[in-house]
Amino acid sequence: MLNVAVIGSGTMGNGIAHVFAQHGFPVALIDINQAALDKALGTIGKNLDRQLAKGTLTADEKAATLGRLTTYTSIADGVREARLVVEAATENIDLKLKIFRDLDQHAPPEAILASNTSSISITQIAAVTQRPTQVIGMHFMNPVPVMQLVEVIRGYATSDAVTVQVMDLARQLSKTPVEVNDYPGFVANRILMPMINEAIYTLFEGVAGVAEIDTVMKLGMAHPMGPLQLADFIGLDVCLAILRVLHEGLGNPKYAPCPLLVNMVAAGRLGVKSGEGFYSWGHGTKELVLAERFA
Repeated sequence: MLNVAVIGSGTMGNGIAHVFAQHGFPVALIDINQAALDKALGTIGKNLDRQLAKGTLTADEKAATLGRLTTYTSIADGVREARLVVEAATENIDLKLKIFRDLDQHAPPEAILASNTSSISITQIAAVTQRPTQVIGMHFMNPVPVMQLVEVIRGYATSDAVTVQVMDLARQLSKTPVEVNDYPGFVANRILMPMINEAIYTLFEGVAGVAEIDTVMKLGMAHPMGPLQLADFIGLDVCLAILRVLHEGLGNPKYAPCPLLVNMVAAGRLGVKSGEGFYSWGHGTKELVLAERFA
């Protein structure tokens, strides 16, 4: 099994590390903060326990999965033996470009450098490296251990061989890879984010309330959750960042973020991660409770 390094130990990073380790890959999980790494290992352990309780994993498999995970606070140390690096840092272009410059310097020359970005140009990321043919997008869905899709994004220079190898690696994780080209938002978010944005406009313009909008989409369109609840799970700041990438990259006013979304992010109402978005998330139950301003 080839060695894998994952940059970033947040929700996406620990999920990606989890699935690679569970499927037999030695994984270096890298973050600048040791406390964040410790928290990530705790989260992975809890998620493995859920699999254990459901009977989809044995105690020995759980122990083996955790045994394949090693944490590092240094990119240089963590990627030294990696043959695949998956960057899962915050959706910030400047940060990602800095990380890829560092990866290009420290990862072995033959290593593939992948980004889990949900919207940022793979071509732009690849351009700051000396190995653009080996840079690719590997966009997992949240929650990573559960969701089957991996969007595999080819940059302008990504080689056929690298694309084939990454598609095969995704299948080894029991995922379904879908190859797409490098345009703003790729496929998933180019379709999803305008729907979420339109749902927010529908609320902003007083057409219907939060619960009503989500109920229409759940019962009328068979969506497992409504677009406003989904936005809370994704993070309203992430939704805003992706819409701005779409708006800037495609130059079409239909991607302009709703002013309500902009104001909520400015106010720190980011959804689940902050405890409040369109819904309140601090009550400790699975009930959907509207945030006070929308109740």
